[in-house]
Amino acid sequence: MKIIRPIRSSDYSALHTIAVESGIGFTSLPVNEDLLKRKIASAEASFQSSVTAPGSESYLFVMEDTETKEVVGTSGIESTVGMDDAFYHYHLGTVVHASRELNIHNTVDILTLCNDYTGVSEICTLFLKEKAREGTNGKLLSKFRFLFMMEHQERFAETVIAEMRGVSDENGESPFWKWLEEHFFSLDFPTADYLTGIGNKVFIAELMPKYPIYVSLLSKEAQAVIGKVHEKTKPALQLLEQEGFCSRGYVDIFDAGPTVEANLQHIRTAQASLKMNVHIDDAMALQGETHYIINTEVQNFRATAAPVVIEEQSHIAIISSSTAEALNVKEGEPIRFSPAKLSNM
Repeated sequence: MKIIRPIRSSDYSALHTIAVESGIGFTSLPVNEDLLKRKIASAEASFQSSVTAPGSESYLFVMEDTETKEVVGTSGIESTVGMDDAFYHYHLGTVVHASRELNIHNTVDILTLCNDYTGVSEICTLFLKEKAREGTNGKLLSKFRFLFMMEHQERFAETVIAEMRGVSDENGESPFWKWLEEHFFSLDFPTADYLTGIGNKVFIAELMPKYPIYVSLLSKEAQAVIGKVHEKTKPALQLLEQEGFCSRGYVDIFDAGPTVEANLQHIRTAQASLKMNVHIDDAMALQGETHYIINTEVQNFRATAAPVVIEEQSHIAIISSSTAEALNVKEGEPIRFSPAKLSNM
């Protein structure tokens, strides 16, 4: 069985391995010992904190195989972004150049540097090892976050975003960044990506063009990847779109990958979730449909995917003893859960 729990300091080696495997373009996990250890320490402090409003908390979770005790994936949530460090995006908009006298009317796409997402929550740092990409593991590693946020709404903003990895080749070269590098930065994409990942963002403000960029002036290769995702990121984007996330024209400043957003209350897994006390019955639980389930703790948080039988009249959720053990819940304690297969809404 796979469970999801808060990261702890003893998980450093596993997180470092995941950072190496994730490769260039996975900005939130640079291969840097000091930064990774600080991320773990920050997460541990966040899980232990008492919160009444979203702040600088950073929640990092790991997926663990209960049989081997191996960490096979990671997933995170930032309570807010842009409050301590500037959070940059390009917004894709349009301007009109028109002359009534000459009967000319041209609509032109432009990219404008902005900080519009300051203060929103972000789901991030999702990576599952190749060997664990089976069954419901990938969906669990993404969707449990919506249950955690729904259960602990005081810790998060109403708007939730996800930055999707943009197009780059096997060497980590981005067609979009290549154009910016040539005209403004003199800095290759892997280096720029790494510097951002370790929190060094001053160079962005210093070197990024201050005025809107006319898309038509970019190379054809750069234009073609604006708002597009990396081939390996397509399944993740599709999953979020099914949850109700959509793009409003914001793209990453390095690889032009899209940022998608949703209101927490409208995310399908969160919206469909129920909170009930548990009854433990191995025989009855076998009749249940698979659900994504969390306990209602923060510091001792657990999540898993398992069958649940819902007794609506008595408002009880029936689970097996192994599921209860995985979640660290006892008879009569509460869980929040959502069906793995969501009906059309």
